[in-house]
Amino acid sequence: MSHITLIRHGQANTHATDEASYDRLSPLGRQQSAWLGDHMRATHQTHTRLYTGTLKRHRQTAEAMNTGLNATEDARLNELEYFTMAQALEAEHGISAPEDPSQFVHHFPKVLSHWQDDKLEGVPERFSAFESRISEALTEIGEGSGPALVVTSGGLIAMTMRLHLGLDVSAMANVALAIFNTSMHRLHPIGGTWSPVLFNAIPHLEAPDRHHAHTHV
Repeated sequence: MSHITLIRHGQANTHATDEASYDRLSPLGRQQSAWLGDHMRATHQTHTRLYTGTLKRHRQTAEAMNTGLNATEDARLNELEYFTMAQALEAEHGISAPEDPSQFVHHFPKVLSHWQDDKLEGVPERFSAFESRISEALTEIGEGSGPALVVTSGGLIAMTMRLHLGLDVSAMANVALAIFNTSMHRLHPIGGTWSPVLFNAIPHLEAPDRHHAHTHV
């Protein structure tokens, strides 16, 4: 088994109301990604393989990081479709989508709970399918040779922590809400299984003049 470092993409379009309009980095998101790449080179963090989802924000983050590696794109590393599920939750259960970011932290756990319980019909995949595709993708990556870098999204990282720490869906939601843009999360093989040895690390954003770049959305 090889160790895997998961990276959440840089800040995307914070004013989006659907999947397509959200899927592009903001200028700050590009800067966060470039700073992360600089940090990894300065600290001699070596990865022999790079994987991304197929979403634009994943590709843009990897490009701005400038790792020098050719990326392998894998749709199994794509994010859950929050906006699509929020629309289904409103249409099917009368629970309105949030009107501002402060409401999102209360709305997101409701989305995940209904999704896990198969109470959302108008969604592209079941919760169990999301869980399975992530497990399968990471298992395949882990069986490869050399440390792997995976640029993906917060929901996928939260599900990864659920799988390896036995989190319930409420705890998974809390984990997802905490994840910073361009944060690092590492799975290390210990005793024949993966153990999370790094979570939500943003050393590239800790200088005082970069505190404004501590973003979640």
